[in-house]
Amino acid sequence: MRERPIIFNADMVRAVLDGRKTQTRRIMREQPEVIPKEDEFGKAGFWIPFNAGKTMVRNEDMYIACPFGLKGDRLWVRETFRVHSRATDVATLVYKASEQQSWTQQTHRVPIEKCNKPAVVDKWTPSIHMPRWASRITLEITGIRVERLHTITLGDICKEIGCDLYDFRPVTYGFQVWEKLWQSIYGADSWQANPWVWVIEFKRVNV
Repeated sequence: MRERPIIFNADMVRAVLDGRKTQTRRIMREQPEVIPKEDEFGKAGFWIPFNAGKTMVRNEDMYIACPFGLKGDRLWVRETFRVHSRATDVATLVYKASEQQSWTQQTHRVPIEKCNKPAVVDKWTPSIHMPRWASRITLEITGIRVERLHTITLGDICKEIGCDLYDFRPVTYGFQVWEKLWQSIYGADSWQANPWVWVIEFKRVNV
């Protein structure tokens, strides 16, 4: 089992903490290139440029390692935070995603020997710079697959953004919400490109 970092914005952090978000999609760095010719099984192939020979594999058999790990591996969430105070034995951390919640919900304490940052009251540390010791959320990967961005189902949209199927009336509204969310993070061009994405399913675990 290995651990790797993953960044979530404030909305997604809150959804994970509430148990509403159990999936995330990340763009594949190397995008499969469609080959019109069918393989020996009668299915369209894709060149996966992960080695010198550009091994040809079928759509559902993409043997390329996911950079976020394998089933059973863990992800520790990076989010915006600051060190609120340092005492003799513990440091108290505050997380921006939870700053509107109770003090207990927005804070986390770590042993003082792990905390190598000074206490500040008005300066947040961006999520990209969060060290492992400051993370309060650990996830276990329960499934990984590859699919095109636009093939997401309404059920998976709910798992992505942390909602209920009945929140979408009419059903097409759910896909509009998903499109708007994706564009707000990756831009309109990314949505139009309909890239291949890693679909990572997870559950929260206590460590």
